Amino acid sequence: MNTNVRPNPVRLLLVASLLTFTSFTTLPARAADVTVTVTAAAKKGAPPPIKKEDVQVFQGKERVQVADWRHDGPLYLAILIDDSLDTEAASQWSDLRAFINEQPENTLVAVAYGRNGAAMVAQDFTQDHALAAKALRIPLGNLGAFSSPYLALQDWLKRWPSSAGDHRSSILLISSGIDYFRGGFEPVDPDLDTTIERAQKENVNIWTIYYPSGHLSNGYFRVFNAQSNLSRLSEETGAESYYLSFDRPVTLKPYFDELNLHFNNQYLLTFGAPGGGKKGKFERVRVITEVPNVQFLTPSEVFLPPSQ
Repeated sequence: MNTNVRPNPVRLLLVASLLTFTSFTTLPARAADVTVTVTAAAKKGAPPPIKKEDVQVFQGKERVQVADWRHDGPLYLAILIDDSLDTEAASQWSDLRAFINEQPENTLVAVAYGRNGAAMVAQDFTQDHALAAKALRIPLGNLGAFSSPYLALQDWLKRWPSSAGDHRSSILLISSGIDYFRGGFEPVDPDLDTTIERAQKENVNIWTIYYPSGHLSNGYFRVFNAQSNLSRLSEETGAESYYLSFDRPVTLKPYFDELNLHFNNQYLLTFGAPGGGKKGKFERVRVITEVPNVQFLTPSEVFLPPSQ
């Protein structure tokens, strides 16, 4: 009896086509490159240089590959001053001018004032630091009482230069954190989450300095809530918030010195991540290192672009 049965070529073609179709339909979404700014900080002084092989990235419990790790890229630094600040705040501008002028050549500086829910740009991004410093003026004080730092931030972020992963972006907000536009009586500002998400989507770190706005910010709970909002705004965008209890600081120079230290130890991290579906999505990502006494400041979430 002949047991050699010749395979049916038509049947083989159908099986191969079915397998090919199944493999294509079950493929996961192609990974997209995501870039986020990471700030290395040490317990004391400046951290050592961090190498690419020293960095681990986790998306959930899964470790993802580090595609690129760059240092000393250009920095777009925006200074946003709340126009509701007491006019006395201008006595601190000599230290602020010095801070602007001592920025390295690859830092572009812009200056704006938050008023009526918008960012009024006094000087657009420029490498001429002396020109940016000249844009500083006395805040309007009570005349700027309808300001909202969060709406002003959103307004500026809508016009933010697209980075395409090639530069770092930071905003330094000097404000009481009180939203006079909305009333400022809620524990959590209604525009806080939207502002954080917008900054995370644009990969912008928002550093905040609390400064009182005269008699309008005398209420304990109002100031406490405002400082809490500023702290959350900074922490969830990969930055830090600075304040001295509820008092006005004698000098802002120590804050500026620490900011310079942070800017000098920033990296652009690029990693491959699964796409974020049709519209994109926010997801928590952890960045860690085994280098002793070093921790990273990173956004609480990163935006994963739509699947390709």
